[in-house]
Amino acid sequence: MAKLSLSPKIFDVLDFGTPSAERDISRGLEKYFVESPAYQRVRSGAKTILMGNRGAGKSAIFQILAKRERAIGSHVIELSPDDYSYELLSSTMEAENAGSWAKQGAYAAAWKYLIYVLVMKALARKGMRLTKGGGREIHRYIRDSHGAQQLGTLSLLVSYLKRLEAIKIGPIEAGLRTRELDRLYKLEEIQNLLPALRKVLDTQRVVVLVDELDRGWDSSEDAKAFVSGLFQACVSINALHRNLRVYISLRQELYDDIPALYEDAQKHRDLLERIHWSEESLLELIAKRIRHSAHEKGFDIDALERAGDRACWSAVFASPPPGSSRDGSFGYMVDRTLYRPRELIQFCSEALEQARGGASKLPVPYAAIERSEYGYSAERTKDIAAEYRSQYPGLLSVFEVFRSRPHTFERGELELLCLELACGDIPTHGTDSWLPSCYPNELIEILWRAGLLTAQPAQNGRYLGSHQVQHLNLAAVPRFRVHEMFHASLGIDDRP
Repeated sequence: MAKLSLSPKIFDVLDFGTPSAERDISRGLEKYFVESPAYQRVRSGAKTILMGNRGAGKSAIFQILAKRERAIGSHVIELSPDDYSYELLSSTMEAENAGSWAKQGAYAAAWKYLIYVLVMKALARKGMRLTKGGGREIHRYIRDSHGAQQLGTLSLLVSYLKRLEAIKIGPIEAGLRTRELDRLYKLEEIQNLLPALRKVLDTQRVVVLVDELDRGWDSSEDAKAFVSGLFQACVSINALHRNLRVYISLRQELYDDIPALYEDAQKHRDLLERIHWSEESLLELIAKRIRHSAHEKGFDIDALERAGDRACWSAVFASPPPGSSRDGSFGYMVDRTLYRPRELIQFCSEALEQARGGASKLPVPYAAIERSEYGYSAERTKDIAAEYRSQYPGLLSVFEVFRSRPHTFERGELELLCLELACGDIPTHGTDSWLPSCYPNELIEILWRAGLLTAQPAQNGRYLGSHQVQHLNLAAVPRFRVHEMFHASLGIDDRP
């Protein structure tokens, strides 16, 4: 196939989109969205709990889902971090150790109360008064109980938790306390409205999207109860009616940090959808964005539509010198990601900006990719460490220990290095809460899960990261390598 050449005019207007789905949705995300099998399962309602690392595309799926549900007439309730942020909530509530009140059941009850009230508000809002099929009771309740108050989303959640808190901590006689708590846990205030709600849902659909639950996460027992309570509420509410669906998204490392979820995985495994990307799907993502950008500006539309994904890439990014990459410039760049769309978009955008500083046409010279790598690598190294700051504070200082070291380690060498770290022979900062108690194998697991290390399970085989395989018997791996994404930032020479 002949090499695809693009008009020089597209060089100045080419745009890969923003790393944020919330901003990208108004710029055409729906037109270049990759409809992955994960999206299809979520769209069908088969999966309601979406999990993935930061930048994996959870918010993009929710943005597209919201837009398409609205297009078919569904009521869509989008809860953003500002609506329910644990960071804000924790500043208003008593800590668990100040009365042992904030258990999973309390949060589950409060979440169910909040979501049911929001759903009923959406169905009974002005201009949609329902007079039959259960609508009258719902409208009357919203008018009488929530018409004048107009509490915000967080205030509704807090108000219910405060009622539970007052009873559990306050000086109330034991029998009365038990009865009142039972009434609150069973949602007696709205329980009698659920049959009416089912009738309304026979003809109307409501979708609730709860995104970015990690705001203010501190790995405390209250934080874990906050999320696990939502999981419990989500499962319960979704059983009410096929036309009511609550979707939640959560970062993988937070899920792994919540025993109430992880240990009870068998009960909700069928509801979980983990987002995974392959090299092929990431190439498709970038190619779609190249075509859309050209289409919006009216350049090379027919040629790009006919061209395959690889041809689209090669028209924008030049190949490296022979022998310097396993799979051209795409292989070089994707090898420096953890297979997250946000990373590849960021790398491509930075390389394009570097090229604009010295070139005047496409494809982007390979030298521009190399020049953009250090800034990209430095940002990603800091971002990855920040993702794990609640579980492993000071992780960035552990990453720094690998600075200027060889990129490959035999198992014995790596275990010795990890032992020196745990014993304090190699100083780190801010790691006292977890590092001294880590055995070498545990620290290797942490660094592999975080993405710093890749593992070679077979002699002369490919090195694999946690973004490529979910499970790997690391105890049997003889050889490890620092992931290429960190090389430039840590001054690691990866030349043969």
